[in-house]
Amino acid sequence: MARPNSALQLTSPSLTLRASQLNTRDVMPRSLRARAESALNRTCGRLGIVEYRGRITLEPGKRGGKPCIRGLRITVYDVLDYLASGITEEEILGDFPDLERDDIRACLAFAADRERKLVSATTDS
Repeated sequence: MARPNSALQLTSPSLTLRASQLNTRDVMPRSLRARAESALNRTCGRLGIVEYRGRITLEPGKRGGKPCIRGLRITVYDVLDYLASGITEEEILGDFPDLERDDIRACLAFAADRERKLVSATTDS
C-alpha cells in the first residue's frame, strides 16, 4: 500500500489540513492539532498504514537498548534480517508465537521511517 506523502490533503466536515502542518506544534492550537491528528490516524487506518510507535519499544537494559517488539526480546533488526534472508512472514510467525503480523509490519514501518529521517538529515546538512 502506498504511504501518504506530506502533500496529502486531509478533509473532514470541519477540517481541511495538509499533513505537513501536523509538525507545526508551536503554531497550531491544541484543539486543531488534536482534530488533525485524529483525521490523519483515520486516513492512515483506511490506507492500511501501520503505526509502529505503540509496538516498537526502546529499553536501555534490554538487548543493548536496541528497538524491540512490544517489550519482547525480539529486536526489529532480527525480524528485518529474517525477512532479508528470504524467510516468509508465516515462517517467522510460526517460529515466534508471541509475534503478530502487525509486529512484522511495524518493523518495516520503523525501518522505513528511520531511513526517511536519515536521508532527510543528510540532505538538510
